Amino acid sequence: MVVFRGMKYCPIDPDSVHSLREQNFPTQFSIIMDYKKKIKILEERIHRLSEIGIALSTERNSNKLFEMILKQARNISNADGRTLYSKNEEGNLQFEILRNDTMNTIMGGTSGVDIPYDPVQLWIDDSTPNQTNVSAYVALTGKTVNIGDAYEEEGFDFTGTKAFDKNTGYRSKSFLTVPLKNHENDIIGVVQLINARDKNDNVIPFNDDMQEQVESLASQGAVALTNKKLVEELKTLFESFIQLIATAIDKKSEYTGGHCTRVPVITMMLADAVAETTEGKYKDFSMTEDERYELYIAAWLHDCGKVATPPHVVDKGTKLETIFDRIELIRTRMALLKKDAEIAFLKRQLNGEPSQDYDEEYNSSIKELEENMAFLEKSNVGGEFMKPEDQEKVKSIGQKKVLMFGNNENFLTDNEIENLSIKKGTLLPEEREIINDHIVITIEMLEQLPYPKQLKNVPEFAGGHHEKMDGTGYPKGLKEDQMSPQAKIMAIADIYEALTAPDRPYKDGKKISDAMRIMGFMKNDYHIDEDLFEIFVKTGVYKKYADKFVAKNQIDEVDEELTLAKR
Repeated sequence: MVVFRGMKYCPIDPDSVHSLREQNFPTQFSIIMDYKKKIKILEERIHRLSEIGIALSTERNSNKLFEMILKQARNISNADGRTLYSKNEEGNLQFEILRNDTMNTIMGGTSGVDIPYDPVQLWIDDSTPNQTNVSAYVALTGKTVNIGDAYEEEGFDFTGTKAFDKNTGYRSKSFLTVPLKNHENDIIGVVQLINARDKNDNVIPFNDDMQEQVESLASQGAVALTNKKLVEELKTLFESFIQLIATAIDKKSEYTGGHCTRVPVITMMLADAVAETTEGKYKDFSMTEDERYELYIAAWLHDCGKVATPPHVVDKGTKLETIFDRIELIRTRMALLKKDAEIAFLKRQLNGEPSQDYDEEYNSSIKELEENMAFLEKSNVGGEFMKPEDQEKVKSIGQKKVLMFGNNENFLTDNEIENLSIKKGTLLPEEREIINDHIVITIEMLEQLPYPKQLKNVPEFAGGHHEKMDGTGYPKGLKEDQMSPQAKIMAIADIYEALTAPDRPYKDGKKISDAMRIMGFMKNDYHIDEDLFEIFVKTGVYKKYADKFVAKNQIDEVDEELTLAKR
């Protein structure tokens, strides 16, 4: 620190200012004390603005951010009235928050009270700027406007303000209107303060110091709002991209359409129900907003590996379907056999053989062919279970020698027999492996992404929905204690959606009573988490989901007690 002594600057120790008195330097002493006071004020201001900046940068809620800006503006100026506008998509000033201490007015923000005023128009028409309205002027020019008394101001139109005052008895006097200008110098909003007050609550003009501090606050607030907007836009882009992938997967097959979009819904429904439970194993389970978002993203991505699954496997709606349903080839062969039987019948008739010798034989032959064809068509559809005797019948029909195009061949190829004998569903073991491999690909894909820390568990959540509590699931064979609650939640969501979905290849969507019965067995076999399933049932999540996404003809009564019973 220095003081002026004659024509020279001399360093002075601030802690030794009292020695100046002893040396009889009253003028220099006064200068030093004033300088020290100003430095202290400046340090306090910098410290306060630094704290404000940190607080603004960490706040994620827009309404709370708006309120924080106005709160700090009040602390600086003791302004009685405070309004924050933001630029809307039409380019006008939209009321976000309105506060007035004298009028006890609390609107907008987190108050839950809507602001009943129309946005301030920045343009009177396509070419005329609205420069008579002080807020519009500030938004258009980016200049701060400081008015000592609105009633004496001739540059702006305060007709509306005066009318308000007349109706309410309020007196609007001093105005400070500051632009919210971001780091790119774009005006994103306006802060307007009314009636600065001194320590005795007397209305005073906004002084230069107040204006400077509010402008600094507005600058910080604008940057914080812009950064938040950028984060939200990136977040929206990220979510849209994820949903685009999920939609592409759903569109890939007519049989799984909607699965990737429905699983996130039921996942979050169950997760919220678990978070609200107050008893049992999961009474202490809770999720922050970040953790909810992490699970939500994982649910959207849980089947992303299906992008690599061959369409002919995903779309195998019948046992014989590849590029097309090969049952048509079998129908053609059967038609040829019937035609051959008819030709043989006609030849014997032309040869004059008595009809009693061939009528019964012909009718029996045609009946057998038709019955066999009906049986093969039924077998081709697939189902939950194929009896061993039916598998043997397929083999028996297939291995019958028939004359086809001049050659004595089996009626069915080995591949056709193998496919038609599939015990459950429509997929061969190797095709099932290809389908199951989608979860391995999902994990590989998701583990390659550079997640922020709040999304680091996405691969584990998404990759665990085919694991089972007893360790018999895939791809890692994890057991109950090796899985997160979120992965277990997603497993239940995935199963219930699959059971009730109306668009599976070989079956109609199950009635919810049948779906819950099957899941009850899975619970008893330690395939799904018993406690989570109990919450799923008792909180009625399965009903709430069904009401929105399951066909009306599938919704029936569920015996919840029987569903949860040990069997």
